[in-house]
Amino acid sequence: MADRTVAELRQKIAQAREVIAHLVDKAAFNGTEAHRALDYFGSDAFDSKFLPWPRHDDEGLRPEDLNAANDD
Repeated sequence: MADRTVAELRQKIAQAREVIAHLVDKAAFNGTEAHRALDYFGSDAFDSKFLPWPRHDDEGLRPEDLNAANDD
């Protein structure tokens, strides 16, 4: 059962990467954060600090505070 769960999670992550790529393409958004997300979800690596904001406290930037116009 664990092998099946891992395989399904890998498939789900692959689907997430395809969705992100499709949305990036449709939005004609080609910024640094878009490529960072695609690279992250296309790899097996896990980064607990991937999100640019903390999950359980009020420090850091929230999604609405991010300025995509500053992408380089």
